[in-house]
Amino acid sequence: MKLKPCLALLCLAMTLPSHAQTSNCGIENLTCPAVIDQNLPAAKDMLTWSQQDRVVGFRNTYRTYAGDVFKATNPQPIPQDLKDLTSISYQFDGHAYSLNDYIQRNDVTGMMVIKDGKIVWQYYGNGNDDTTLWTSRSVGKSVVSTLVGVALKEGKIADLDDLIIKYNPDVKGTVWENVTVRQLLQHTSGVEWGEDYTDPHSDFAQLTLCEAGDDVYNCVNNLIKSPSRKAYAKPGEAWSYSSGGAWLLGDTLEKATGVPIATYLQEKIWQPYGMVKDGVWQSYQVGKHDVGAHGFNATLEDWSKFGLFIANNGVLPDGTAVLPDNWVKEARTWNQAKNSITARHPDGAYGYEWWNNSLPANLSDSVSNKLKSSDTLWALGIFGQIIMVNPVENLVIVQWSAWPKAEPSFDAQPLEASLMFNAIADKL
Repeated sequence: MKLKPCLALLCLAMTLPSHAQTSNCGIENLTCPAVIDQNLPAAKDMLTWSQQDRVVGFRNTYRTYAGDVFKATNPQPIPQDLKDLTSISYQFDGHAYSLNDYIQRNDVTGMMVIKDGKIVWQYYGNGNDDTTLWTSRSVGKSVVSTLVGVALKEGKIADLDDLIIKYNPDVKGTVWENVTVRQLLQHTSGVEWGEDYTDPHSDFAQLTLCEAGDDVYNCVNNLIKSPSRKAYAKPGEAWSYSSGGAWLLGDTLEKATGVPIATYLQEKIWQPYGMVKDGVWQSYQVGKHDVGAHGFNATLEDWSKFGLFIANNGVLPDGTAVLPDNWVKEARTWNQAKNSITARHPDGAYGYEWWNNSLPANLSDSVSNKLKSSDTLWALGIFGQIIMVNPVENLVIVQWSAWPKAEPSFDAQPLEASLMFNAIADKL
């Protein structure tokens, strides 16, 4: 049974009343999407789904796994001022491409552009519509990192440089016990983790199998805190992308706040910011623990509203600031640890679970570069999930995709996305 997160922690332990009705998508207390696919691909094969299975699987992830609903109770849709962007073009790999070319080349299944707080262009494909709850993959990391900022503002987390053991005593005696909250945010824990999406024996592949099985929390917990897990560097010295560390960050956040991720999101952002539709967060223990590494499922408009929340520095419509001063600026202050600094991004590749996907430093000066690394945050998820936020341009661009590869080279689809998004920024 899936429980409805609510404002009181006590509610999480209560069963639903006997008159509660199961919706046509099988989830109680959720306003369901219009498209309800009947045949879903096997969760254990997520990393090797076909293109069509990926589309069906990503828009039904909220049904594939257990999940906690976060309710929209005060919907405030984004105003529209639609424009014709079909004339936009960009140069990639020696060829000129249009916006329509981009959609086809990148298997885009949904895209929305918000300029100055208004929707100026939107696209839905492959059977998706404005009610579809598409899954975030690692875009959810950026949502979790933002909730860490909320917890810091509230004093639930006292200092980002606190050791996580202060809030999560279960790491005592593990390789994680000398890691700080900030180091989990920046993926500089120094703890080994295999993120290879093509290796069926990698840590991430094992996490995926855990999620498709029973007793998910303990399976993942044992995987990440295994006594055999070692450190490859001292905490803070080196950067290495880690969904294991991101899971532990979410686990630590929940223990610091006393509520699941879905409930905290609902209370602090979803309802106060006027998100338009209900969403679902993938749960490892329903009503108790949601996954910190991914698992956010919501509509394209609400993905975009989250981007607007970031662009507005976490200020609610009533003027209340729910993030610390300068949080968004700090989130895009790219860390200088080993491996974060690269030739294409000499200022660093990663912030507080946000990416620097700006145009490479060595790219031709003739290319428009309005989305500079100092001003732009990219939430990126495997197979092409994106939220791009640039407060200076007052621009948010959201993309859903089903790329053929989980993690292509940054000189492939990620670079093409940066070129396309810069062309949109230049046009607007």
